[in-house]
Amino acid sequence: ANARPFNTHHNTLDLDMKLRISNELFLKRLVVGGFDRVYEMGKMFRNEGMDRNHNPEFTSMECYMAYGDMEDTMHVLEQIVSKAAIKANGSTKVIYGDKEFDVAPPWNRIDMADAVKQITGVDFAVLNTDEEARAAAVKYGMEEEEVAGWTRGKILAEMFETYCEDVPGFLDGPVFVTGHPVEISPLAKRDLKDPRITRRFEAYMNGWEIANAFSELNDPIDQYERFKEQQAQLDGGIDDEAHPMDEDFVNALEVGLPPTGGLGIGIDRVIMLITNAASIRDVILFPTMKPLDK
Repeated sequence: ANARPFNTHHNTLDLDMKLRISNELFLKRLVVGGFDRVYEMGKMFRNEGMDRNHNPEFTSMECYMAYGDMEDTMHVLEQIVSKAAIKANGSTKVIYGDKEFDVAPPWNRIDMADAVKQITGVDFAVLNTDEEARAAAVKYGMEEEEVAGWTRGKILAEMFETYCEDVPGFLDGPVFVTGHPVEISPLAKRDLKDPRITRRFEAYMNGWEIANAFSELNDPIDQYERFKEQQAQLDGGIDDEAHPMDEDFVNALEVGLPPTGGLGIGIDRVIMLITNAASIRDVILFPTMKPLDK
């Protein structure tokens, strides 16, 4: 995951530490160690913004299946959400505010580049260089200084996030968004047909991301090079949410990670939708709140 961590200190060991933003790399270490099916549901901590569907402390469920892939994790997510809805409400129909969603499988899919083309008209299928992508982004309205130094993939991802995610009704779904660029997916396997993108999806419902999943990258050389690029972005101040180098995890991949499908679900958001809760603070016990004197 790419996120800003909370920093803390272990007094006994006199060791600076960070609260976890994701348990992904540790669960994949277990798959390397021979556990073919692993999962954990627990709290994650991200030192980021707060709004009705973001909280610094939130609940995530991550699972990994050896000899699975992105397609398998799509099936798992569809089953978890649809069966939870049936158990809670007696139907796959989910009522949230004045909207109704049907979470019965199969869910729709949309490619990220197709989504950007549909909303902005910018066609990344014909933009093959970083320079072409920057020019198209500036022409559409992005700041030239902002996109300076960005790659084609970074621009695609930013245009999706900036112009597509908040379009009313566009990502009401439930829908799988696929085709994420390598630059923003340092832990996902490359697509065999187009190595600029990865075998990854994000699932959206009501315009919110509720899950993220990959066909996991298991090539240690490719993983090292991606970590190296991410660390350079971190060190250069280009992206303070970039993933730091983790040589211990690269060593684990050298031992051997089988083809693996991995899935992370934002449990709190799913519960919000199924129970028609107005805020994430309604489904978290003792949520982080703004002090009265602030």
